[in-house]
Amino acid sequence: MAAAGLGGPVALIGVGLIGGSLGLALRQAGVADIRGVDPAEGAVDDALTRGAITRACNDVADAVEGARAVVVCAPVGDIPEVVRAALRAADDDAVVTDVGSAKSMVLAALTPVERERFCGGHPVAGGERSGVANARADLFAGATWFLTPTGETRPELLRRIHGMVSSVGAIPVAVDAGVHDHLMALVSHLPHVMASALMRQAAGTAPQGREALRSAGPSFRDLTRVAGANPRLWADILLGNRDAVLAETQRHRAELADVEAALERGDRAWLEEFFGAAATARERLVAQEEVTGGEVVRVMVEVPNRPGVLSEIATALGHAHINIEDLHLSPARPDEPFGRLEVDVAGDGAAARAIELIAARGFRATAAG
Repeated sequence: MAAAGLGGPVALIGVGLIGGSLGLALRQAGVADIRGVDPAEGAVDDALTRGAITRACNDVADAVEGARAVVVCAPVGDIPEVVRAALRAADDDAVVTDVGSAKSMVLAALTPVERERFCGGHPVAGGERSGVANARADLFAGATWFLTPTGETRPELLRRIHGMVSSVGAIPVAVDAGVHDHLMALVSHLPHVMASALMRQAAGTAPQGREALRSAGPSFRDLTRVAGANPRLWADILLGNRDAVLAETQRHRAELADVEAALERGDRAWLEEFFGAAATARERLVAQEEVTGGEVVRVMVEVPNRPGVLSEIATALGHAHINIEDLHLSPARPDEPFGRLEVDVAGDGAAARAIELIAARGFRATAAG
């Protein structure tokens, strides 16, 4: 789906690494009107010079006027406030999304009416260097881009943001906001906490004058690569996803307690099983390949004309690792009991699994012949 299908301008609220890269990618995909606003001194001018935006704006209201899609690329702690400001200023048919790594806190700040025009997003992409000077058009190529629609999200707006994400080379995956937050707490936020804790522990350790950091080998360097990354940003992220991070730190503490108990009782068998299970899991991580290619099959679904159907189906497929290449919803006419949802899925057996999942939710689904 070409980004030109957005049908109008895109507004970027924040033009750093993510916003700038999105602007560059959208321009390559054919979007001619990309507005940018950023409170950082000189940021919009730099974005304009880089070609990441086509127009520098003074404020949010100026940027979102007439926009078909608004992407909030603000610091995590500021996102709820900025999203609400964008929703107030944007046209009624504009979709507002964000790129933050904590989703539930944003939804909690919105009313049900506001959630109709909002679909949270999170591209799993980035770089060690921030700022639009380091933006690149291929930043999102092949990257997972989580979308967190709700039951209130308008189907046509979900489809629009899905198309925008696909057009920049990313893989849109719809998941529940709470599921997203717990996933990120485990695979992203907790590792940053652990790396920083290890680094602090090592920095304060010098048995008999021999500093631990001077004795660190490659494994320690690899494990602590992200330690101390952007302190202000990561404080915001942890606070924004506080409940999920707390749950995962508590689970990790329980893992360490099991190791301590095994050491106290000298349990070699348990320790070998512990490392063996980790090795098996690591092999799965290295070997796994998301199915992003293969034959594309269209699945036809009869759906009642009620809010939340598209979000429910897209989220169910996202949780099952079934990639949606494209989707289209034709609402039911007044004289018809059902509308039609067309979902294109790719990968071996994806259509059969999609039909099974959709049918389990009470909808009639078939593969297009």
